[in-house]
Amino acid sequence: MTAALRLSGIRKTFGRATVIRDVDLDIEEGEFIVFVGPSGCGKSTLLRLIAGLEEITAGDLFIADTRVNDVAPAKRGVAMVFQSYALYPHMSVFENIAFGLTLGRHDKAAVAEKVRAVAATLELSDLLDRLPKQLSGGQRQRVAIGRAIVREPRVFLFDEPLSNLDAALRTQMRGEIAALHQRLGTTMIYVTHDQVEAMTLADRIVVLNGGRVEQVGAPLDLYRRPANRFVAGFIGAPAMNFLPVAKLPPAWRKGGGAVTLGVRPEHLILDPEGPLAGTVKRVESLGDSHLLHIALEAGGDIVLRGQGAADVRSRQAVRLGADPGDLHFFRDDDSAISRA
Repeated sequence: MTAALRLSGIRKTFGRATVIRDVDLDIEEGEFIVFVGPSGCGKSTLLRLIAGLEEITAGDLFIADTRVNDVAPAKRGVAMVFQSYALYPHMSVFENIAFGLTLGRHDKAAVAEKVRAVAATLELSDLLDRLPKQLSGGQRQRVAIGRAIVREPRVFLFDEPLSNLDAALRTQMRGEIAALHQRLGTTMIYVTHDQVEAMTLADRIVVLNGGRVEQVGAPLDLYRRPANRFVAGFIGAPAMNFLPVAKLPPAWRKGGGAVTLGVRPEHLILDPEGPLAGTVKRVESLGDSHLLHIALEAGGDIVLRGQGAADVRSRQAVRLGADPGDLHFFRDDDSAISRA
């Protein structure tokens, strides 16, 4: 199968600063790919390189079989949805959605038909005569998405499109974007710092750090088999606990050059016979779950996530256990030791 996009040795520098470092990535037709990573990792810059909004310093970018390094953004067959809605305030919803087509001198009747079809898909049919100021945040984002859909691009690019919405709207729009991808079947690349968005939307996640790709894989693969300590600590909330192997009881040690153990908060359990001893520092009740912040006797802190209400209190002595299959081990170069 021909890749929808192929990035080969993509590099981007601004002056002496290198912000994208030799990225190689194949994206298949119809995939939903999510770029994640900490602030400043290069995820939005990489998206802008694909869109043609930034010039590639080195490497090759192919859309289908065509090298597009020097192709203008409007001719790449991509459409981008930004964090800011970027709607024209003096134009109606209909005019905003149609804007890209009207610039291209398309037949007015054909434009109207396309706009109304897109509006129906996004449940905007009753709002076509309104101005952006008369819409909610979620409706404005739908208009921005509609403006991209109506162009029938090969690839959709989303740059943190839900960041300006409140929590309830983010959840609703996340579901709408997932449903949209299922209906259209078009390749989508989505940038976010939100792990929930990444885990629930992506076919594959690309984890970036310092302009480099740390790991590419299906969401559960990254969760269960992180390639290194960075990915292990970035994927999952609360973050994975890390403990020096030298301070662990024998039952939790591993050979093969391991210097650090990782265990996720949700994989720890309270166990009177458990190998780790500590004292509860703080209890956080979250309704359906709780977090225990525990100071270990051997030194360092650890977080346990349990279901329902907590049955322990602050300052209480506890012991902890975990299934050995849920433990992760890392070498001194932070690479993961296979758990196969």
